Amino acid sequence: MTPEDFMRLAISMARNVPQYPFGAVIVRRPTGEVLAQGYNRSSLNPTFHGEIDVINRCAADHAPLDWTELDLYTTAEPCPMCQSAIEWAGIATVYFGTSIPFLQQLGWRQIDIRSEEVSRRTPFRDTTIIGGILEQECNALFEAAHQSTCKQ
Repeated sequence: MTPEDFMRLAISMARNVPQYPFGAVIVRRPTGEVLAQGYNRSSLNPTFHGEIDVINRCAADHAPLDWTELDLYTTAEPCPMCQSAIEWAGIATVYFGTSIPFLQQLGWRQIDIRSEEVSRRTPFRDTTIIGGILEQECNALFEAAHQSTCKQ
């Protein structure tokens, strides 16, 4: 499977919560096996962003695990909290669709620290961050969520 295929899985997870379309998938890089899928569940706990949900699901189902052989795909650029969790876990590569600046332009509340900055300031990891995977499709999720919120 390609990065686009894995991002499509993250998009399908995001559709579980259309008002907060943050979906995520963790993949074992050497085999392409999808280990966990998650989505934003902040209605239950404000820290349960999509990336936190998928990390927790992966840990629960696959511990012990070599996290350095894992990749995370997420519909939006990880916020500082989520990127920090990714760094602590040791996930090697993050692929995202929508950027934090795009979310901010739509009016989504976002801490103004990009995932690359969090990664750069983590001296004990060398995480690769790749943005813009199926960006238009991911952007459309957040535009639709924003439009439905504005109509209420």
